[in-house]
Amino acid sequence: QVQLVESGGGLVQAGTSLRLSCAASRSIVSSTYMGWYRQALGKQRDLVASISQGGKINYADSVKGRFTISRDNTKNTLYLQMNSLKPEDTAVYYCNIVIVPYGYWGQGTQVTVSS
Repeated sequence: QVQLVESGGGLVQAGTSLRLSCAASRSIVSSTYMGWYRQALGKQRDLVASISQGGKINYADSVKGRFTISRDNTKNTLYLQMNSLKPEDTAVYYCNIVIVPYGYWGQGTQVTVSS
């Protein structure tokens, strides 16, 4: 069992930055997949960015060039650096980690971007 705790969300103005963190309760070295998802009010949960165990990174088109996903295995933490935030980035952000054969979700952190 792995517990994930997201942090770093908040209310910010458009054009500013936030860094989200997802701290795992145990080692993530063996995780095969780690990702950030977001869910805006009334909408489905969508992938924002992902990183594989081998380091392959994938971004949603809407965040390319603005967001950066990274992982620190020594701190058991996944990060999402979000720059040039836009009002349309407003959502609850969730981290997801796969340690085969299980997938784990955090509780989410709210990001609100005002115009």
